[in-house]
Amino acid sequence: MRATLGLGGNLDNPVHAMALALRTLDARADCQVISVSRLYRTPPWGKTDQSFFYNSCAAIDTTLAPETLLDVCLDIERQMKRVRIERWGPRTIDIDVLTYGDLERIESLLTIPHPRMTERGFVLMPLADFAADLVVKGRTIGNWLESVDVEGIEIANESRDWWRTA
Repeated sequence: MRATLGLGGNLDNPVHAMALALRTLDARADCQVISVSRLYRTPPWGKTDQSFFYNSCAAIDTTLAPETLLDVCLDIERQMKRVRIERWGPRTIDIDVLTYGDLERIESLLTIPHPRMTERGFVLMPLADFAADLVVKGRTIGNWLESVDVEGIEIANESRDWWRTA
């Protein structure tokens, strides 16, 4: 199944953490990284009195069920010492399951598509690098991107292979 992930962080070395997370996923027999966006530097969102974030998105092919994929992503976060202290607060890494094929569902632990992804420029901008035509909630990612605030978001690395060497 094709799934998309959103990655971000702003503590320690978030670029290295995101790259390591993607390489860890890609090394698994049940996940293959198919596409990765450019790397973006983005202003903090929600809680604005903190450092800028780095963000990226990736598409993976996986045989994992959605909940298992989430568990794998949370395990990677824990291995990288992710601590959840405050909502939208600083973090070493965050990995969100954005989409999972055409699946739509709302559950307590995992809502697909991600419930706030269409409101966030820091998700839509990198996702549009490789999935502008992906339809989420009846509109394409490219169309959603036209209606969100992207002020202050800048490309930090043009290469879509940044994750292989960071």
